[in-house]
Amino acid sequence: MQEKLRLPYNMLKKECNTECFEFNSTADLTPLQGIIGQERASKALDFGLSIKKKGYNIFVSGQSGTGRNSYVKLITEEKASKKKVPDDWVYVYNFKNPHSPMALNLNTGQGKELVKDMEDTITKLKKEIENAFTSKDYENMRSVFIQQYQSISQQIINDLNKVAAEYDFRFTLTEKGLISVPLRDGKPMSEADYSSLSPEEFEILKEKSNKLSLESVDVLNKLREIEEEYRDKIKELDIETATKVVDFYIEKLKTKFNYNDKIIEYFDMLKEDIIEHIDRFKKDNSLAMDNPLAMFQIKSSQGFFDRYKVNLFIDNSEKKCAPVIIESNPTYYNLVGSVEYKNEMGVMKTDFTQIKPGALHEANGGYLILQAKDVLTNPFAWNGLKRALITGEINIEGLGNQFGYVVTASLRPQPIPINLKVILIGDPYTYYLLYNYDEQFKKLFKIMSDFDIEMTRDKENMLKMARFIAAHCEKEDIRHFDYEAVGRVIEYSSRLAANQKKLSSRFNQIVELLYEADSWAEVDESDLVRLKHVEKAISEKIFRNNKYEEKVLEMFKEGDYLLDVEGEKIGEINGLAVTGTGEYSFGKPSKITVSTYRGKAGIINIEREAKTSGKIHDKGVMIISGYLGYKYAQEKPLALSASIVFEQLYSGVDGDSASSTELYAILSSISKVPIKQYIAVTGSVNQRGEIQPIGGVNEKIEGFFKVCKLKGLTGKQGVMIPHQNVKNLMLSNEVIEAVKEGKFHIYAVKTIDEGIEILTGIPAGQKDEKGEYPRGTIHYKITETLNKYAKAAEKEETNNAKEEK
Repeated sequence: MQEKLRLPYNMLKKECNTECFEFNSTADLTPLQGIIGQERASKALDFGLSIKKKGYNIFVSGQSGTGRNSYVKLITEEKASKKKVPDDWVYVYNFKNPHSPMALNLNTGQGKELVKDMEDTITKLKKEIENAFTSKDYENMRSVFIQQYQSISQQIINDLNKVAAEYDFRFTLTEKGLISVPLRDGKPMSEADYSSLSPEEFEILKEKSNKLSLESVDVLNKLREIEEEYRDKIKELDIETATKVVDFYIEKLKTKFNYNDKIIEYFDMLKEDIIEHIDRFKKDNSLAMDNPLAMFQIKSSQGFFDRYKVNLFIDNSEKKCAPVIIESNPTYYNLVGSVEYKNEMGVMKTDFTQIKPGALHEANGGYLILQAKDVLTNPFAWNGLKRALITGEINIEGLGNQFGYVVTASLRPQPIPINLKVILIGDPYTYYLLYNYDEQFKKLFKIMSDFDIEMTRDKENMLKMARFIAAHCEKEDIRHFDYEAVGRVIEYSSRLAANQKKLSSRFNQIVELLYEADSWAEVDESDLVRLKHVEKAISEKIFRNNKYEEKVLEMFKEGDYLLDVEGEKIGEINGLAVTGTGEYSFGKPSKITVSTYRGKAGIINIEREAKTSGKIHDKGVMIISGYLGYKYAQEKPLALSASIVFEQLYSGVDGDSASSTELYAILSSISKVPIKQYIAVTGSVNQRGEIQPIGGVNEKIEGFFKVCKLKGLTGKQGVMIPHQNVKNLMLSNEVIEAVKEGKFHIYAVKTIDEGIEILTGIPAGQKDEKGEYPRGTIHYKITETLNKYAKAAEKEETNNAKEEK
């Protein structure tokens, strides 16, 4: 049985057959474009980027290092190269609602032109309007209106003075308007004359003034009407004069930027506003520099003209295709944009020129790539992103509005409609968390592109791996790899995947190996990276990270950790576990001991009682109870107590990979048959005694081998593993060589019966026709012991019952 289950050395690793390579080095290969072995993920991503319906954004799921980010960037840039450049966007002053700046879209490149043309137009209008209002034609027409008004108003004043003369008054036109002045001896009264009036004379003067006011009110009203009429005529003249100038320039803008109705509407409002504020464009001589308020007046005048500026919000003039934006810091404002403030003499002010775009605006018309965890860990960023995707437009508003706070009045820019694909990159846990707990997520991200951590190891993928290496050599300007070095990289990839039939998709670890191997080739002054350089890179990487392993091995060597690798003992067995720090993990053997005796407690898991056992380990121990009941308690109850413990393990234990190991120790303790201490065991077991596969098989085997090597190889030592894990074997050359020389052995078992026979050298035994196990077998010994326990327990119960009576 033992020889039958022992694995030959050629099954312990799948070496790369470099004879199938038709190249001498990666320099002979075409560099790989794209990704290897991710057909499902790449098809999902391609479909998601192609479909144009709302809600088909993409969540790229997978472990870090599987090439998610680089492939997403590659394929989105490829898709973007086939799409047209999106429109430019500008924000302009809203003359109807100044607190809601207008968002205008223009042809690509026209945004920059509009900024310059508007600046030139306003500058020219200032000069042209000033010239128009200082021209002789304008002055002559204005003088005509003034003379007409003065002539008519003087005639009315003359008529009014005839009436006023009857009351000893005269009307005089001053800067403050038309006023009545009392007369004495036909001359206007002075201040001294007023002061010398007696009370009776003052009353007479007052009465005359009241009568004059009543009699002249109609004439005065008529004079005001005439004044208003002539003011309107001058205003009409100003508007007519300004319109001739403004129309020319505005129509010029309309013709050039006739992209949509909203732009035309803006130009119409612009024209109306300029004409309405035409006085601002006239030359103002009142701003003398000796005026103490001149600085503030100038600043106010300049501030007024800011309304005619254009905020170039999104400028796509330099782009050749649709944008691909990777936002590494997706805060709320970095995503949806913001309205910034500036300090003017201690006062925080803002206007439409301070509106800044976010990543959603910059990616509009193309693709936005985000890391899921970065979005989720930035307050309000996730909600802001969802709101934009749901509404189909981006609203720029402060976080104060999100809290519902009453904040200082600010701008509320008009929203910009969006048409883009958002690609979220995250791990599977984040995806399922969002899918189950955010009902909007499944409506917005209908495509999931799932990147696998491994791929099939076939000739096609091995060649692609070689081309992948070639691509990195070209891209990163490192030495090319010869065919033997490529073969070793492929073997390393299978070791990372822990599968002879697979290659790892964690390309970041592959790339690290390429860089490090190139560095050793540089030290060696080699023109190519060769096999020895890859081997050196792997060994040096292990050395940099295995300090903890060396400390553990040192404790085994000095006897601090108690572990026997020779002899046979009852109820003791060597189990295997995987531990590690950071990216390096290694196997650590542990002694497991079992004590069995008559009782009713069943299996006592000391680790559980000490609260150092995880749920999965607890489950494994319960499965052992199920096996014992299934195997030995079909006719009589188990009168058994068994305590299990991992010796010298204080950090806790979890997982069920030691459940078969614990069961072997229990069977040994019950049967009183010793277990070979030089064979370590790993493997899970079910209630029917079938061995189940476990993880970390390579590390576990190598860990026990290193301990045996320290204590001295005897030729008997080895490890027993589940038969399903044979395909996972990618052992180190040192272990393989020891197996080849017969110094170390690896056994693959399917059942507990096979395993106990290897560990004890005694057959497990199969029931005969009478339902009994053959004498001398393990199961026979166990049955005999359990029967004794059962009879003793039955007798004890009988005696207890008699005593109670």
